[in-house]
Amino acid sequence: MHYKNSIMEKQDYLPAEWHPQGFIQLTWPHADTDWHYMLDEVEDCFEQLADAIGTRQPLLLVAPTFPQRLAEKPYRPHIHHVACPTNDTWARDHGFITLLAADGTPRLLDFCFNGWGMKFAANKDNLINTRLYATGLLKGSYVNCRNFVLEGGSIESDGQGTLLTTAPCLLAPNRNDTLDRKGLEEYLKERFALKQVLWLNHGYLAGDDTDSHVDTLARLCPDNTIVYVGCTDPQDEHYAELQQMEAELQAFRTPDGTPYRLLALPMPDAIYDEEGLRLPATYANFLILNTAVLYPTYGQPRHDALAAQVLAQAFPEREIVGIDCRALIRQHGSLHCVTMQYPEEVLGQTRH
Repeated sequence: MHYKNSIMEKQDYLPAEWHPQGFIQLTWPHADTDWHYMLDEVEDCFEQLADAIGTRQPLLLVAPTFPQRLAEKPYRPHIHHVACPTNDTWARDHGFITLLAADGTPRLLDFCFNGWGMKFAANKDNLINTRLYATGLLKGSYVNCRNFVLEGGSIESDGQGTLLTTAPCLLAPNRNDTLDRKGLEEYLKERFALKQVLWLNHGYLAGDDTDSHVDTLARLCPDNTIVYVGCTDPQDEHYAELQQMEAELQAFRTPDGTPYRLLALPMPDAIYDEEGLRLPATYANFLILNTAVLYPTYGQPRHDALAAQVLAQAFPEREIVGIDCRALIRQHGSLHCVTMQYPEEVLGQTRH
C-alpha cells in the first residue's frame, strides 16, 4: 500500500533514454586517470564522441581543466564545462539519475557510486554530482540517495513504469548487501514509482568489471522493443549464458501481458588485452540522442555494419552513427558507459 500511495502522491517517473534531452554529460580523461598510459588514443575517441554529440545537442563537460582539443570546435558555445576533480571517466555510473514529476519538475537523484563494489577508487567521482548541482546549471531538486549504491548502467527504463536490470549486479556483494532481492525490488519500485522490475539472471561478458551491467547486455527501446546481445557460436564462452538470457527475454511481458519485440545484436569477434585476457566488447552499449543513435564499433566491418542494421530497426527515425571504441574497451567499458543523458527539463525548469 505504501508503494501505491507513493505513486499517487508523487507521480514521478523515470524517463526513457529516448525522452527529449537537454544535455549529454562526458567526464573527460586526463593524466591522473587510468587512461594516462594511452591518453592521446582515448582522447581521440572522446573527441569523436564530443563531435557527434556537440554538433547535435548541448554537451555537459566535467573535467579538471577544459580540453584544449575542443577549444576551437564550432559547437564550443554549446559546451557547458564544470571544473571538477575526477578519478575516472564513467559518467553513466557516477552521474545523476533523473526522475521527472508529473509537472515536469526534475528530481536529480544522487546515488552512491563506490567503484562497482569497491573494486576501484571513486572518492572524487562520488562527489561530482554535488559539485555539479552547486553550479546551478542543472535545474530541479537535489535528492540525496547516497545511502544506496546504484549505477546508471545497471538499470534500463522504458518511461512507462518498467525497469530492466540484472541480478548478478544488483545482488553483488559490496553494493547493498543488507537487502535481499525482494528488498531491492521494493526499494526500486518505490524510488522510481515502477509497475514492474524485470530481472535478468543470466548473461555476462568476459572481462566485465561491473558484475553484468544491463547496458552491456540488453536495452529497452521504443515500442516495447528490447535490443540485446545474441550469441550463435556454440564455441564461444558466452554461448550458454547468452542463450539462457535470450530465453528470459522471450518470457518477459509488458504490464498488459504483451511479449516484447526482440532484436538480436551480433557478438563482436573476441578482443584481447595485452595480457591475453578477453575484453567485454558489446554493441549493446549504444547511446540514444534526440536525433541519432551513437553506437560503438570495433574495427570489424561485417559485425559493425550488422549492428547498425539492427539498431536502425529499433530506431528507424534516428541516424545511426558509429564511433570507434577500441580505445574505450581497453579499460573494460564502451560508449554508453562514458555518457549520461539529462532530460530537456533539466535545462528549462527553475529549482523547487
